[in-house]
Amino acid sequence: MRKVRAVLVSAVMVLGVSLTIGATPAHAERLVGVFRDYSECQRIGSHGVTQGWWDSYSCKWEGRYRYYFLYA
Repeated sequence: MRKVRAVLVSAVMVLGVSLTIGATPAHAERLVGVFRDYSECQRIGSHGVTQGWWDSYSCKWEGRYRYYFLYA
C-alpha cells in the first residue's frame, strides 16, 4: 500500500508541475512603448510589424496614467 501511495503522490506532483509549466503563454506580451496619442501608438506598432520586430501588437489606454501603452 505504501508503494502504491508513493507512486500516486509522485504522479500527482509531476502532473501539477507539467500543468504549471504548460500554462505559460508562448508569446507573452512585453511593454514596448508609451505614447500620448493613439495614432502614434498605432503607427509605431505597425512599423514594428513591417520591420519584423514583433508579430502583433496592441495599444491599451491606461486612464490612471493618461497614456497609451504599446504591447508587442
